[in-house]
Amino acid sequence: MHNILLFGSFGWQEILLIALVILLLFGGKKIPELMKGLGKGVKSFKEGVSEVEKEVEKPVEEEKPAEEKEADEQ
Repeated sequence: MHNILLFGSFGWQEILLIALVILLLFGGKKIPELMKGLGKGVKSFKEGVSEVEKEVEKPVEEEKPAEEKEADEQ
């Protein structure tokens, strides 16, 4: 349990070190491409979530059996 808390408390030094390591691994030209792909993924995810929310909010329209429809028309 104590280990889980350690991962949630990154300071600015740790974040800076991680950023520098990423810069060294991927280089300055590759990082914008990676961020662009990440942004597209996040946008797609948000669109999917909003689409599902719209589907859930729609009222469920149950179709009446044919016999009930005929009775309603008369």
